[in-house]
Amino acid sequence: METDKVRLIRLPKIIDPRGNLTMVEQRHQIPFDVARVYWTYDVPSGESRGGHAHKECQEAIIALSGSFDVTLDDGKSRKTYHLNHPYQALYVGTGIWRTLDDFSSGAVCLVLASHLFEEDDYIRDYDSFLDFVK
Repeated sequence: METDKVRLIRLPKIIDPRGNLTMVEQRHQIPFDVARVYWTYDVPSGESRGGHAHKECQEAIIALSGSFDVTLDDGKSRKTYHLNHPYQALYVGTGIWRTLDDFSSGAVCLVLASHLFEEDDYIRDYDSFLDFVK
């Protein structure tokens, strides 16, 4: 499902014997200005996150620690990405349904978002999402 709305982005990885470093700069590695940053952690075994799409907000999803799966759906096809590298971001554009699950113990999911939180931007019902993408 690699398109202009979904793609894996390899972030810079500076290798150092004292510990590696990765950074993200808006409009350089990710194609938007960052308006909001949030992260999920301590996700109980078997639980899922996400289960929505955005009308306007773009996101970059990063597994800072541990691993998890991100299943993306454009209304026609689905693809699951296994994120487990802190130097890799999954870009998710507008109108893409996402579900995050299969979190490893200690996983931390960092999300860089192009917009501030606005409930009206969320599509939380799958049938409404299908109508939106038609």
